[in-house]
Parts: sequence; C-alpha cells; structure tokens
Amino acid sequence: MQKEVPFAEAKSLKYPEQVAIAVVRNGHDKYNPIALGWAMQTSHEPPMWAISIGRGRYSLGALRQAGEFVLALPSESQENETLLFGTRSGRDVDKLAEAGTRTRRAARIDGVLLEDAVANFECRVVGELESGDHVIFVGEVLASYVNEAAPNRLYTVAPGHQLAGLPRG
Repeated sequence: MQKEVPFAEAKSLKYPEQVAIAVVRNGHDKYNPIALGWAMQTSHEPPMWAISIGRGRYSLGALRQAGEFVLALPSESQENETLLFGTRSGRDVDKLAEAGTRTRRAARIDGVLLEDAVANFECRVVGELESGDHVIFVGEVLASYVNEAAPNRLYTVAPGHQLAGLPRG
C-alpha cells in the first residue's frame, strides 16, 4: 500500500545513485570538472547523454560557451577528487591541478579524459532544456573509452556528500 509523503522523504529512497563528472573547457584555457548527480543515457543511435547543471554553477556558462564536454564515470579511487569537484568552484581554483588528477587529451573535442575513471565519453552539445533550477544539456557521444584495469564505479550512497565504490555489474 502506498502512502503520500513529502517529496524529500520519498526522494531519500533513491540511493545509491550514480555520480558522474563533466569536464568542460572554461574561457581561461583550463579544464573544469564538475561532479554531477544527474546524468543519463538518452539515445542508442546516435549515442547521447544528458547532464543537468544548476543555474548558479560556474560550469553552466563554460559549457554554453564550449558547446562540448567529457562525461566521466568516476572510479572508487576518485572519491576525494569527486568530492572536491562537487564542492569547489572552477571560478576560484584549478580543480584538476589541486586534486592532482591524471588526465589525457581528448581526441575529438577540446577536452581532457580522466585517466582513473571507469569510462569517459567525448560529447558535443546538441540540445539544451531549462528545467527549474537546473539546465539539461544533451550531448552526442563522439568517442568512448573504458579503463582497462576495470575499477569499481563510484556512487552517491546517501544525501549530501557521502560516496562509496560499488562493484561493477
């Protein structure tokens, strides 16, 4: 039997959920990662991802200007990096340098891949939708990469900033 409850109470039951990282070139020739709670595949052919960024985030303007992004699925070894990417602003700090994140140049866009991530996707923005206090961007996947070491994926396991690695599959 279902009972009506406040949205926040029902929403708390969605955990664990994926966490993702979008990396966007900012206007200062640096690459800015942002941790995201909301990312989903939206199409098989052509392959596409949608990501959601808050209206007040520095990365929103950077993504609109760049028109492309790398979507990375972080590994459990990237817990501290992911927390930094979600709590610091690229307006104030070079997050990749501060975290000591290993990167390599993307092949098809002006971006970087996160070497320790489970997977990376180079995406070109093909659509944008206003959604309340966030903006949803749809990116067509131009190239995909997987980590040959097959590390476990990082997830958000509770409200706030609690993260944990969970086995793949």
